[in-house]
Amino acid sequence: MAKLIFITGASSGIGQALAWRYYQAGFSLALVARRTQEIQTWADRRQLDPSRYQIYSADVAVIDSIVAAAAQCLQRQGVPDVVIANAGVSIGMDTSVRDDLEVMSRTFAINNVGLAATFHAFIDPMAQRGSGTLVGIGSVAGIRGLPGHGAYCASKAGVISYCESLRGELRQSGIQVMTICPGYIDTPLTQKNRYAMPFLMHADDFANTAFQAIDAGVSYRVIPWQMGWVAKGLRLLPNWLFDKVLSGRPRKRRISEG
Repeated sequence: MAKLIFITGASSGIGQALAWRYYQAGFSLALVARRTQEIQTWADRRQLDPSRYQIYSADVAVIDSIVAAAAQCLQRQGVPDVVIANAGVSIGMDTSVRDDLEVMSRTFAINNVGLAATFHAFIDPMAQRGSGTLVGIGSVAGIRGLPGHGAYCASKAGVISYCESLRGELRQSGIQVMTICPGYIDTPLTQKNRYAMPFLMHADDFANTAFQAIDAGVSYRVIPWQMGWVAKGLRLLPNWLFDKVLSGRPRKRRISEG
């Protein structure tokens, strides 16, 4: 029987690239997104075997919605071998603007609570089986805060810490917990950025590297590796120098800026 992977945010970008890479590796797919028609269009274009995938509609910002999608997967396809909590948003914010507090709230609802809710339904079945892999998609932006990116950086720092906590909790269960931190990946999410993106990586190349890292069972990986060194370098800078380096850097677009 083919192995099964459950991926949120599968309608575009990294999620779609990961789905294709795992399909090529022989996995069956459980694909989750709000925009299910976009997944279907992609599956038709790729000529995926209908017997090897199912599409589930869910908004990961709504706990009951993603939990229900996971329950449907368990009923229709069984317990996944790999779950990738990939769904996420990246929007700039200005704390002095009242509406941007709502942006921060939704960012956390998707990037953090939604990630935990994605894992929730699979933990007991995986533990009973004694195997399974839970993968949280963090970001290099979670390693140090960037001006104008407060909501996104804080949420991805939360992903890194949450997955580390969960890894310790599930250590004796047979379930592996991994954190993958992308740098700049060429997706619709990054194409609106108005600042330089060093070591920009094609989504398919990212998916191939992530597949290898997950298959190897690493607990934490920055992709591409060059951004790992950049992030470590920034982490070592004293605050005064870090603030000076980032001074004047263009900020991520806020929701009112399109």
